[in-house]
Amino acid sequence: MNSAVVNIIESLAIGLMAFVLGYLLRQYTARAKIRRMSEEAESMLTQSKTRLKEAELEAKAAALAIRDKVERETEKRRSELNRQERRLQQRRASLDRRIDSLEERARKLDFKDKQLERQRNELEQLHQKEFDELQRISGLSLEEAKELLLQKVERQARQDMARVIREVEMQAREESERKAREIITLAIQRVASDHVAETTVSTVLLPNDEMKGRIIGRGGRNIRAIEGATGVDLIVDDTPEAVILSSFDPVRREIARVALNKLVLDGRIHPARIEEVVKKAQQQVETVIQEEGERVVYELGIHGLHPELIRLLGQLKYRTSYGQNVLMHSVEAAHLAAIMAAELGANVALAKEGGLLHDIGKAVSHETEGAHALVGADIAKRLGRPADVVNAIAAHHAEEEPQTVEAVLVQAADAISGARPGARRETLESYIKRVESLETLAASFGGVKKSYAIQAGREIRIIVKPEKIDDLGIITLSKDIAKKVEESLEYPGQIKVTVIRETRAVDYAK
Repeated sequence: MNSAVVNIIESLAIGLMAFVLGYLLRQYTARAKIRRMSEEAESMLTQSKTRLKEAELEAKAAALAIRDKVERETEKRRSELNRQERRLQQRRASLDRRIDSLEERARKLDFKDKQLERQRNELEQLHQKEFDELQRISGLSLEEAKELLLQKVERQARQDMARVIREVEMQAREESERKAREIITLAIQRVASDHVAETTVSTVLLPNDEMKGRIIGRGGRNIRAIEGATGVDLIVDDTPEAVILSSFDPVRREIARVALNKLVLDGRIHPARIEEVVKKAQQQVETVIQEEGERVVYELGIHGLHPELIRLLGQLKYRTSYGQNVLMHSVEAAHLAAIMAAELGANVALAKEGGLLHDIGKAVSHETEGAHALVGADIAKRLGRPADVVNAIAAHHAEEEPQTVEAVLVQAADAISGARPGARRETLESYIKRVESLETLAASFGGVKKSYAIQAGREIRIIVKPEKIDDLGIITLSKDIAKKVEESLEYPGQIKVTVIRETRAVDYAK
């Protein structure tokens, strides 16, 4: 019993002690926590005070920076205002000076206006005095002076009227020729043929200069054989790789050219071979002549011609006149004559045949004496051509009078074919002679200082002496010179006469 009570009491004592110890432990723990929290609170308060001080310091620094910036901006604006104020003062001073200058100029202008007004009045008075003096000296009233002026103007108007009348006359002349020109132009437009350069020599190209020695031969026997067989002169000079054939007979020159080309290609050149090749070349050229004559007759549709006439036509292939191929010229003249005959309602076949045969005499003119027109007419008559064709051939250069319209058309066709631009070349000698005659004729008039023929003799420019010929006189001079040129000279187309009058005044600044 007592043991139990003792155990209970011990247990209670132990529990009470444990309770007391636990209570004390909790109190200690609570105090420690309160102390720690107090310390943390003090630490946080200290940090807050520190941060507050730092913020105050930063705010003060920022305030100082802002104040410095504001002060700098204020100083800058003050400087800018001062500068602008100085500029405004300068501009004000400049404007003041300009205003003063303008006022001074206005005063000067007013003064000049007054001077001009005074001078104007003086001039009007002088003009009136001069007018009165002129009336007194001339003895003419105002109405009489007007009458003299009107007479002078009337004379000038009459001269201008004469110039206008001349222009009208020229226009009327051109209009009167328009119909004829239409027919001729139509014929020229529908017919065109090529032409070749006039030449009396032919060039044969060689493969090398050694061939020249073979053509000459030992002692010149080969070249003598060629010249004897062909009747053509061979010229062997310094021209590289070429020899020249010279002859006024174009057929013989062509035969020599063909033969020499064959000899050069064959390489065998000796007298016997030369004679053989020349005979073959003659046959070949004769064939070409016959074929060319037949081709032309077939092309034009002309029938019934004698074979000899056809052969003579073929020979014209190798003839030229002032650089124009005679056969092509004959074909062209035939076409032109036929076209004009068709337009005029004449005999087209007669005009075409006359145009084709009009230069047939040139095929033998180097063999027969006399004008080629008469020689050709004699050949045509002998070979049975109609009398109208014979007359057209004989009359195309006015050796005989044309008996038919077709003969006149053949004459015109021959002139058109030879005169069209580019058809023929004018020889240098005749050209220089015509230009010199033109300048000499112009210089023969009084008052002419210089004369120049320009544009290949199609225009003459005359410079006159201004002290001898006035502006109205040059009109009459140009007309007189043009008339003199028409009467004295022969020329293709027309010649423009330009008269120039020039007055110069020259001085020197020293």
